[in-house]
Amino acid sequence: MCESCPIVDWEKELPTVRSFTARRVDAAMTEHIVWYDRYEHEHKPFVGGKNASLGEMMMAELPVPPGFAVTTVAYDQIWRNEQLVSKVNDLLRSIDHDDFAANVVTSEKIRALVEAEPVPEAVVADIHAAYEALCKHCGVENVPVAVRSSATAEDLPDASFAGQQDTFLWIIGADAVVENVRKCWSSIFTDRAIAYRHSMGYLHQAIAMSVGVQKMVDPISSGVAFTLNPTNGDKSQVAIDASWGLGEAVVSGEVTPDNFLVDKVLREVIKREISDKGIEYCLTESGAVEKLEITGDRRTAPAVTDEDLTAIAILARRAEKHYGCPQDVEWALDKHLPAGENVVMLQSRPETVWSQKPKKSVSKGGYDAMSSIVSTLVSPLHDKKQN
Repeated sequence: MCESCPIVDWEKELPTVRSFTARRVDAAMTEHIVWYDRYEHEHKPFVGGKNASLGEMMMAELPVPPGFAVTTVAYDQIWRNEQLVSKVNDLLRSIDHDDFAANVVTSEKIRALVEAEPVPEAVVADIHAAYEALCKHCGVENVPVAVRSSATAEDLPDASFAGQQDTFLWIIGADAVVENVRKCWSSIFTDRAIAYRHSMGYLHQAIAMSVGVQKMVDPISSGVAFTLNPTNGDKSQVAIDASWGLGEAVVSGEVTPDNFLVDKVLREVIKREISDKGIEYCLTESGAVEKLEITGDRRTAPAVTDEDLTAIAILARRAEKHYGCPQDVEWALDKHLPAGENVVMLQSRPETVWSQKPKKSVSKGGYDAMSSIVSTLVSPLHDKKQN
């Protein structure tokens, strides 16, 4: 190999992040609670795709905020009430999938029934104990957490249920955590989720809900990173979107994020498109998430520095190497961690567009030695598929 072709040692280039992930949470595992830092593959059927990914990333020593999963065993217990099951089934059978407005009303009725169902005492006790342990671990009396839905059907190879269920931010106190866990349970019956399962041929009762409870990140900026170029499938690049504050402004379509392409081998920013970002969602001193107007030069300033982009690309590449396939990574810059050490990962899932396209046979066309070298450098180092 020519000396001018650099080999990046991604193992040695992982930024040091002073988070709470370096030490294990001192707390019990129960049938209702799985801690991310003790996640094992056999837990996956009970914690859903999102929680499994967080646990997997933490066990791979990637910088993930600490937290725990409320398992599907807890969710299943509310369905021991035969009256609840009967009422929900009657409403599901009444749905006309061509009447979108009526389906919204039906969804709201089902969610109200689920949220009115008492959470079993044993589940409440385990959530309280886990939240108190997380507070102790983080050194905060009532640590703010994100409460995130994690359905067992998320991120399947032939379907993606991501974004169809609810996430609740800046939740404080054990009782509030329990209440928002119940709201996540009910969000398995959003009108979007019901319609999507119908269109994909999934039975409603075949999908269960786990819930993630994770230390809240207070971000300077946040976004997503793809370990390939989503416009053309080029695996030699990392595509990064970024906006100020929490990602809700981008998800809602209120803001167009900045867009960057980073070369995987040289780690140079080879494309940058900076948007006019007029608003951001931030955590305020009152503990609420508010939409704030961005004024002055900050509207058109990049939401990340080149140093940030390098760190994000490195972590995304590490996730790709760990899982053995291109990844769609959610990240944030935590304002409470030192600059240069503050990139944290919130999620990593398989990229689902280009990864499913059929590969061209190498027998069709000539062999390009340099392309082969670059491909070897930037492709996952093993062909393990995500479980």
